[in-house]
Amino acid sequence: MSEYVKIATVDEVPVNSSKLIEIDNIRIALFNLNGAFYAIEDVCTHDGGPLVEGEIVNDHEVRCPRHRARFDIITGAALSMPAFEPTTAYDVYIQGEDLLIESPV
Repeated sequence: MSEYVKIATVDEVPVNSSKLIEIDNIRIALFNLNGAFYAIEDVCTHDGGPLVEGEIVNDHEVRCPRHRARFDIITGAALSMPAFEPTTAYDVYIQGEDLLIESPV
């Protein structure tokens, strides 16, 4: 059975912003895109850049601040060079005001 972990509350992540979460040394970027919540591992697969610090573009993409590789915030897919590999995406569940994900560890 899956274990779910509270990562934030709804009001901690304003619309069209992001928040860094750490679970057992795994960095996770939590995004609020127009009221919908998404989480991806906070690592650019090109060189380990912090995606949570990137610019949100095209409604559902984040651009790595280091070399501008783009990732789909919903799926974690790498969308542009220099990144080729996806980053891990986590489903976000809303329980009352709490945001939860399946434990990554």
